[in-house]
Amino acid sequence: MLYLILSVIFSVLLLVNFRAHARFKVDTRIAILLNYPVCFLTAYFHQPSAIPFHWPAASDTALLMAMGIGFVITFLLSGFSTQKNGMAPTSLANNISLVIPVLINLFILKTGGEITWSIAAGLAFSFAAIYFCSPQVDASSDTKPVVALLLAVFVAYGLTNTLFSYLNSTLTVQVGGTLPFIMMLLIGSMASSLIVLVWKSVNGTLNWNRNSVLASIPLGLPNFFSFYFLLKALDAYQNNAAVVLTMYNLSVILLSAVTAYVFFKERLTRKQWLGLAVGCVGIALLNGL
Repeated sequence: MLYLILSVIFSVLLLVNFRAHARFKVDTRIAILLNYPVCFLTAYFHQPSAIPFHWPAASDTALLMAMGIGFVITFLLSGFSTQKNGMAPTSLANNISLVIPVLINLFILKTGGEITWSIAAGLAFSFAAIYFCSPQVDASSDTKPVVALLLAVFVAYGLTNTLFSYLNSTLTVQVGGTLPFIMMLLIGSMASSLIVLVWKSVNGTLNWNRNSVLASIPLGLPNFFSFYFLLKALDAYQNNAAVVLTMYNLSVILLSAVTAYVFFKERLTRKQWLGLAVGCVGIALLNGL
């Protein structure tokens, strides 16, 4: 449980970072795309012996690279959808994408073990809480949603989370542990980020400045630790991704809401307060309490 709590805390620190970007005139796209080398170096300094890598079979290596590229693609899709559809619909599509890894892990990969009444009820309460805590979509808005883009965000996040838990269960031991596994994923992320940075720089769509570059450091550090501790949490729960990813996603939403309320004076609606309460019940049920 400690690993899961630490992963949630570092994930919320990422969101706090984003809140500070506007104040310091940071181009968030640059900070995110540069944070992957920071993650890689952090992992390397923790375990220099991870290099040279013990690469798995070619097909598994391709999946690792695809996973790393998937991190960048989901970010770009989320950013583009936020511009076209708004923050609330995009956030909702992201949150409910959790249903994809949960169903795949429970009924196809069967990594969730026996589905007890406590697990089933916990999942039900958790999905209800995610719905209640998600931002309210403004039905009166003049902006017409690009449904295909929202669907792309939903599928991309869902498949990325599914592949993430699957590769962790099948390759982590084979490649030498959690840190080498993360570093291999990050190679794909860094390669695709470099391509995007060059492309957008040539097009003149990035606002290069010192703050945007430096912001990658306080972004990359919690990003690495959130990844690291989430993988350790999956290991601690015998890679029961249905339970771990549900608790992780829900806990990030709950702690983010509380953090925004306490430190940034963001007001929560009655619906969101209800979501917080329902979410706490869901987490308790998933832990068999």
